[in-house]
Amino acid sequence: MEIKKNIVLLGMMGSGKSTIGGLLSKKLNVLLIDIDRRIEKIQNQNIKQIFELKGEAYFRELEFNVTIQSLSENNKIISLGGGAFMNKELRKIIKQKSKTFWLHWNSETLIKRIKNNDKRPVVTNMNHAEIKKLISERNKIYNFSDFKIICDDLKKSEIVNKIFQKCIKNEIVN
Repeated sequence: MEIKKNIVLLGMMGSGKSTIGGLLSKKLNVLLIDIDRRIEKIQNQNIKQIFELKGEAYFRELEFNVTIQSLSENNKIISLGGGAFMNKELRKIIKQKSKTFWLHWNSETLIKRIKNNDKRPVVTNMNHAEIKKLISERNKIYNFSDFKIICDDLKKSEIVNKIFQKCIKNEIVN
């Protein structure tokens, strides 16, 4: 199957972008580029280590550059890091070069997934209310995506099928 534009999955950390991206890449038989995994490979460190040793600003610049480079490739599925779409300049480029799918979950589901997970440096020292506020702020930006997939009460395969059907209907794949 051929995709006419890159498919970019976005959403909060813990929303399943990497997992759904992997399943979707198998269904469409196209490569998945997981931005966080690519950054970890380039740096030879995990995201938490990058945040601790070099800081969030360094990570965001690296994330910007790796995402731009990845967008230059065609016919790919790209799993963005949770904060990447917050960058206005990067968001504009992503929207020009791809179709974006927001994996939306209710905040309580996301909080259960990410709270007390030491692989999520952005929320490491946040309490429940602070994480909920972060989700709310990011959701306002995620709302600029081309498609919103409401994932609550859906199995992984159903989420993949919803994305696939939107791709067919909107002639993103053929």
